[in-house]
Amino acid sequence: MINAKYKKKYEDLIAVCRKNIKQLNENLIYRAYEFSWEAHKTNIRASGEPYFDHPYSVAMILASEISLDDISIAAALLHDVVEDTEYEIKDIKAEFGDKVAEIVDGVTKIKDIPHNIEKSTVDGYRKLLLSMVDDIRVILIKFADRLHNMRTLEYLSPEKQIRMAKETLDIYTPLAHRFGLANIRWELEDLAFKYTNRKIYEEIARNLNFKRGLREKYIGEFIKPVMERLNEENFKVEVYGRAKHIYSIYNKMVKRNVPFDEMFDLFAIRIIIDEPSSSSACYTVYSIVSEIYNPIPERFKDYIVRPKKNGYQSLHTVVIGIGGKMVEVQIRTREMHDIAEKGVAAHWKYKENIQEFAKEMEEWVKWVREFIDQIGDDESSQFLESFKLNLFQDEIYVFTPKGDLKVLPKGATPVDFAFEVHSEVGYKCIGAKVNGKIVTLDTPLSSGDQVEIITSKNQKPNKDWELFVVTSKAKSHIRRWLNEEKRLLVVLGRELWEKKLKKSKIKLSDDEYAKLLHNLKMENSSKFFYTIGTGEVDLELLDIKEKIATQKLVDGKLDPAKMDEQKFLNYVEEARKSSPGILIEGRADDLLYNYAKCCNPIPGDDVYGFVTLGEGIKIHRKSCKNILNIVERAITDTELKNRILEITWPGNGQSDFLAGITIIGKDRNNILHDIAHSITTFNNTIIKSVNFDTKDALFNGTIVLYVRNLENLNRLIERLRKINGLTKVQRIE
Repeated sequence: MINAKYKKKYEDLIAVCRKNIKQLNENLIYRAYEFSWEAHKTNIRASGEPYFDHPYSVAMILASEISLDDISIAAALLHDVVEDTEYEIKDIKAEFGDKVAEIVDGVTKIKDIPHNIEKSTVDGYRKLLLSMVDDIRVILIKFADRLHNMRTLEYLSPEKQIRMAKETLDIYTPLAHRFGLANIRWELEDLAFKYTNRKIYEEIARNLNFKRGLREKYIGEFIKPVMERLNEENFKVEVYGRAKHIYSIYNKMVKRNVPFDEMFDLFAIRIIIDEPSSSSACYTVYSIVSEIYNPIPERFKDYIVRPKKNGYQSLHTVVIGIGGKMVEVQIRTREMHDIAEKGVAAHWKYKENIQEFAKEMEEWVKWVREFIDQIGDDESSQFLESFKLNLFQDEIYVFTPKGDLKVLPKGATPVDFAFEVHSEVGYKCIGAKVNGKIVTLDTPLSSGDQVEIITSKNQKPNKDWELFVVTSKAKSHIRRWLNEEKRLLVVLGRELWEKKLKKSKIKLSDDEYAKLLHNLKMENSSKFFYTIGTGEVDLELLDIKEKIATQKLVDGKLDPAKMDEQKFLNYVEEARKSSPGILIEGRADDLLYNYAKCCNPIPGDDVYGFVTLGEGIKIHRKSCKNILNIVERAITDTELKNRILEITWPGNGQSDFLAGITIIGKDRNNILHDIAHSITTFNNTIIKSVNFDTKDALFNGTIVLYVRNLENLNRLIERLRKINGLTKVQRIE
C-alpha cells in the first residue's frame, strides 16, 4: 500500500497533469504510479533517498515542462522498472498494453550508452536515435531522465560527474535544441558546465547575482514606456526581462574574447502577445518598440516568416535602450512562446485532433531517419562532428532558381546546397552561380542568396570538397563516394598485379612480398594495389626482382649508392619546402597536390599535373615515362586529356628555386674557393649548403643553391665545367 507521503505526491503529479495535458486517463497514471512504487520501494538512490523519487521526478518534469500525453507520463513512471527490478517487458505489456511497453522498452535499450569515444559509443548513440524512429516519446522521457540526473549529480563520484556532464553537452543538449526544448536545453547546459568548468561557472554566477538589482531596475525602466504604449493600443501582453544563462554568457565571452565586465547583452526583453494573437500583431508590436527605442537594422531577425528547423518562431531585434545600452527584444505570440519553450511537445496543445498531431510527429520521425542515413557510416569522431553540426548550428535560408527555399547551416557552400537538392546534383556539381554571378565551390552562402548549380555528367566528387563542406549530408555522400571509388581502384590494382605476376611467371613468398612493399614504401597491400589502380605505380616499369633483392653492405655499411639515394631524397624534400606552391594553367590554386615518386620533380622542373581520383593532383616531370604514357593515351581519350594540367612554379624575379649540383674532380689548393667564387659571381647566386668528400687526391661533392630558373642553372653548370681540375659537373637527378 502507498503511504500518506506518496499519496500526497501522487495528488501533486495528477494536479499538474490536469493542468497541462489535453486528454487525460487518470486511471492509467494511477496504476503506473502504484506499480512503479511497489517495484522500487526497497531500492535506494546514491543520495540515500528512495529510488522511486527518481521516476516520480522524471514524470513530474515531463508533466510540467514537456507535457505531452498520459501515455508518456505512465511510461516515465515505469521507465526504470525493467532495468532495476525483477519485472520484465512482458509484465509491463500485460498490465499497461503495447504502447506503454514499447516506450519503456525503448528507454531501457538506451539506458547505458558507452562512455568512451570508440565504435561502441557510436553504436550507443545510434541506438538512441533509432529508438526515436519507433516513438518520439522515448527521447522526451530520456530528456526528463537526464535532467533529473543532472539536478542530482552532486551525489555521484567526480569521475562520473565529469563523464555525465560531457555526454550531456555532446549529445543531449544538441538534441534538446533540435526538438525545440529551450528551457531544458539551457538548464542541461548550465548544469553540465557547472561540473566541467566549476570555477568559471561560479565566477559568472556571482557576477550575475551581484548585478541582479541593477539589472532588474534597468529592465523595469526599459519596459515601462513599452507597456504604456501597448496598453493604449489594447494589446494584452506579458513583458519581462530574461537573464541569459551562464553557459551562453561563457560562450559569448570566449567568442568575443572579452571579460564579463565588458559583456553588455546579458539579458533579453521578451514580449509575449496574448491578444490579438497573430503573426501580424508581432510586426505591429515591433513597430511600436522601434518608435520608442532606435533599432539596429542589421540585428533584426525574422524567424516568423522563416522558422528554424525546430519550429521556433519569433521576431528578434536589438535596440538602443536607456543610457545607450544595447538591448535584445524578442516578440512572439503565446503559441510561438510555448513552442519555443517546449518545442515538439507544445505542438500537441495546438493541434485540433490526434490525427493532425500524428502527422506532424511523422515529419519528425522522417527527419530522424534521414539523419541516421546521412551519418550512418561515420566513425566515432566523424559521428560526433556530424551529430553536433546537424543539430546545433545557426541556419541560413537560400533559394533555388525556381524560388524553392532550402535551409542550411551557417557557413554552407554551393556543394552543400547541391547535395541538399539531390545527391546526383552534388556528385555532378562543377560550378555555381550565386545571385547570377559565378563563384567558387567553397564560397560561403548567405541568407537570401539564390543559388544555381552547374553540373556535368563527367564530373565526380573531389576529395578537396571534404575540407569545406559543412553539412553531414554532403560530407557523408562525398566520403561514401570516395571510399567506393578507392575500393574499386584497389580491386583494379589487385587484378593488374596478379596479371603482372602471371605474365612474368613470378611467384613471391610472403617474405619477398613483404620486402617488396617495404622497398616501395607501401604501408600495406591495399595501399599498393590502390597506387597501381591510380597509375602511380606503373607495373610496366616495376622491376620486381630488383625491388626484392637483398641490400648489400660494403665494409659493414650500407651500399654507398643507397646513401646517395637518401641524400638525394633529402635534397628533394628541401627543394619542395622552398617553393610557395604551384600555378595551375597560369593561376594560383590551393587544390590538394603531391609529387609523383616515379620521377621526383622539384620546383623549377618542367612539369605536368595529372588529376587523380582521390589523391588530388600528381605532379610529374614532363620527361617522366609514366606521364608521357598518359599523354600518349590522352590523344584518343578526351576524359584523360581533361585530367592533364599545365603546371608552372610561381616566380617573383628573385632567386626562387633550390637546385643541386654534383661535382667530381681532382683535389688541389683553392679548388673550393674557385668553385664558390664562380657560383656567387654568377647573377648573385646564393649557396645554401656544401658537402665535399676527399679520397686519394679526388673529391666528390654536392652543392645546393638558389637559382632563378632552369636556364640559369644550365648556364651556371657550363661555367663550372670550365674550372681546371673538374671532371664532372651535373644537376642532381
